[in-house]
Amino acid sequence: MPNVSVYKTDGKEAGKIELKDEVFGVEINKSVMHDAVVAHLANRRQGTQSALTRSEVRGGGIKPFRQKGTGRARQGTIRAPQMTHGGVVFAPKPRDYSMKLNKKVRALAMCCALSQKVLDEDIIVMEDLKMKAPKTKEMAAILKNLKAEKALIVTSGKDEDVVRAAANIQGVKTMPAATLSVYDILKYDKFIVTKDAVKAIEEVYA
Repeated sequence: MPNVSVYKTDGKEAGKIELKDEVFGVEINKSVMHDAVVAHLANRRQGTQSALTRSEVRGGGIKPFRQKGTGRARQGTIRAPQMTHGGVVFAPKPRDYSMKLNKKVRALAMCCALSQKVLDEDIIVMEDLKMKAPKTKEMAAILKNLKAEKALIVTSGKDEDVVRAAANIQGVKTMPAATLSVYDILKYDKFIVTKDAVKAIEEVYA
C-alpha cells in the first residue's frame, strides 16, 4: 500500500496514511486516461453552433446578371458560398458531441489518475482544512506552506469556507470528492485532498 504523509495547514507533518492499492496503486494505463479526458471535454461541448447554407440564406432567388456579355464569371444566385453574404459550405449544425464510457473504464481511469499523482509525489493529504475565517489570505497562506501553486483541492463534501477562500486564487480549484474527474486531477500540478475525502474516494473505487 502507498504510504504518504499527512500535513497540517501550517505545512508540518502530522503522521502517515496508508492508501489502498486498488485506488492509489494501480498500474498506469495512459490510453484509458486519455479516453476519459476526451470524453469529459466532449461532454462539456454544447453543440449549439449553427450557420446557414445557401438554401437557407434569405434572398438570391433571381439571377444577379445575365449569363453572357458582362465579362464576369457566370452566377446563378447572390447567395452562393463564394458571394459576400452567401451561404456557408458544409455549415455547422447543432449536434450532440457527448461520449459514453463503460463504467469500469471510467473507474479504472480515475484510479490510474490518482495513482499517477502518488507516483509523481504530487498528492498532499491534509488532516483537515479548517480556517479561522474563509478568507483568500488564509487559503493563500496554507498553499504557501504546502508549496503548492496550481492545485486541485478536494474535500469530502462541499465546504463553503474552502470554496470561498480559494475562489479568487488563480490556478486553484475546489471540488467535493463526489464530483471528481480525471481531467481535473491531471490538469492541476498538485492534488490536495483531506483525509475524509480520501476515505470517500476509497469507498467508491476500492
